[in-house]
Amino acid sequence: MLMTTNRPVEPAAACADIESVGTVEAAALYRLMTWLSPAFPVGAFSYSSGIEWAVEAGDIGDAPMLRDWLSSMLDGPGFCDGVFLAQAHRAATASDDPMLRKVAELAAAFTPSRERHLETVAQGRAFIDTARAAWNCDGVDDLIAACGGPIVYPVAVGIVSAAHAVPLVPTMHAFLHALTSNWISAGARLIPLGQTDSQRLLAALEPAVAAAARRAMAATVDDLGSATFRADLASMRHETQYTRLFRS
Repeated sequence: MLMTTNRPVEPAAACADIESVGTVEAAALYRLMTWLSPAFPVGAFSYSSGIEWAVEAGDIGDAPMLRDWLSSMLDGPGFCDGVFLAQAHRAATASDDPMLRKVAELAAAFTPSRERHLETVAQGRAFIDTARAAWNCDGVDDLIAACGGPIVYPVAVGIVSAAHAVPLVPTMHAFLHALTSNWISAGARLIPLGQTDSQRLLAALEPAVAAAARRAMAATVDDLGSATFRADLASMRHETQYTRLFRS
């Protein structure tokens, strides 16, 4: 018989549960599925990362073209975001405040355009605010303070997951999956694509997501960099695009 209770679960108790033997993997999976779900309120649906301009310019017109574009995005900006997430997670886990501040400042300065900066900072702030409100955990406030300024989205995911003792590897894959899913969702609304074609595209990009995750986890901040100039130009030109559905 299923028993229920009206007693609320305190966030502090929920945070402590992740340390219990036998609950680590289940708790980590539950939190990652929640935090990186399309339903988690970070406003990701409002941003296209320049894809809207690329569609208008004719760079993206169908599923194969979108796949090529997103493969490059994963190899460039996606990889860099993964490096920032990994470095933030490791610095937070090691309580290395100077390194965490360095990573947070570099990540905030790394965005190529005003709109991309708005996108990643706004999502980072929303991610932290929601996570603290519903999943607060000892140490999160100290990690936020250690960053010393605006916290971009991958750094926010890195420090929150570290504070909750969620391992880096699944965090990285879940983050890059969510990033890719949002890009596909933007493309589906702009080209447009059907739901089945969107899922086929997500499946086709699985090796690229896995490769970006492996590279990011093996990299250091000295390895940061990409050459996705057309994507950077798209995010800049979107700022003056006449008709827009998205904020970036």
